Amino acid sequence: MSEIDYAALFAATPSPYLVLGPDLAIVEVNQAYLDATRRTRQDLIGQHVFDAFPDNPADPEADGVRNLNASLHRVLTSREPDTMALQKYDIPLMGRPGAFEERWWSPINTPILGPDGTVAWIIHRVEDVTAFVQAHVAGGQLPAKQLTEREALEAELYARARELQRLNEELRQAHTRERQVAVTLQEAMLQAPDLARHRDVAVRYLPATGSLNVCGDWYDMVDLPDGRFAVAVGDVVGHGLEAAAVMGMLRSALSAAIRALERPAQALEVLGLYARSVEGALNTTAVKAMVDPRSRLIIYSNAGHPPPVLVHPDGSFELLDQATDPPLGARPQHVPRPQAGHAYRPGDTLVLYTDGLIERRSEDIEAGLARLTDALGRYIALSPERLADALLAHLGLAGGARDDIALIIVRL
Repeated sequence: MSEIDYAALFAATPSPYLVLGPDLAIVEVNQAYLDATRRTRQDLIGQHVFDAFPDNPADPEADGVRNLNASLHRVLTSREPDTMALQKYDIPLMGRPGAFEERWWSPINTPILGPDGTVAWIIHRVEDVTAFVQAHVAGGQLPAKQLTEREALEAELYARARELQRLNEELRQAHTRERQVAVTLQEAMLQAPDLARHRDVAVRYLPATGSLNVCGDWYDMVDLPDGRFAVAVGDVVGHGLEAAAVMGMLRSALSAAIRALERPAQALEVLGLYARSVEGALNTTAVKAMVDPRSRLIIYSNAGHPPPVLVHPDGSFELLDQATDPPLGARPQHVPRPQAGHAYRPGDTLVLYTDGLIERRSEDIEAGLARLTDALGRYIALSPERLADALLAHLGLAGGARDDIALIIVRL
């Protein structure tokens, strides 16, 4: 028996299929989907699904993006298929900017799990039922074959809608409870009591758009003897309550390690060893910096994280990138982590952040760093609190982003 050519089978399947990554970028599409949306592979592959198919701005009741986003995130969280009710989701007309075409769809989102049990891909299957809906609304007559098909489809959609109504009500109630838990958990885990003694420090945490208000990013600040203090940011792989729980354990462990060891590199070494015993903690990135006002030194160590930025009052800057090592648990054997020191002057500003602040789809990280440092130079005369707000607004992130963001700004 010859082997099945699954790629050819997928391409030839008559139902429209879209394959999304866990970041909701389009990774594959079949011909039926291209035909249904009048797109080419070049139009779609690599695009975020909501960049390719945004809501119709001329329709004040458009909720296709919101409904599909909620379904996709349910799939990512539950790792179970999610059947959506009939959706009105207009799509942009190619070659006519701002013009949309009315479309009705019957979607099902199905997860494909990777070897580690997380969602590796989501298969988004849709049936274009626009002709049936429009004919039904207009009271038009269809040929006998299409009329039979329509009646069968209406019966299926009615049964599906009744079931979905019940499930959606249960999901809304569960989501409300989980959201309350998430908010309480976030507030508890991101508390840093020592912050109250530092008026020249500003922190921000922005949850990923569509998340339950908690993810895997964190910030922390710890006072040490002799006027020294340490700041940190970190990023756990993944989203949702599982990532948040891992984040809470790692954040607490790093806080305890720096109090006991008072050396950023050693604290990250201890955290790396601890991460090996915590499910979901491997490949976490973190950067720890200790500020010593007596010697005017910043002593830091970096575990696979974007580099902190030291900004001078004139807007010039330096990247603290001389002690960078792989993320936690990335090496099979324990290796001492590097540590570096950098002198600062009074009035300088130290900025630590997570990658959601600078990373953009289909863009080199250097472009994101350049955008960040340009904005910092532009607003550096502001106080840390006002600088944090201006920075997020300038980068278009004040309302949230696709990835969560942790930010800490220290005026030295």
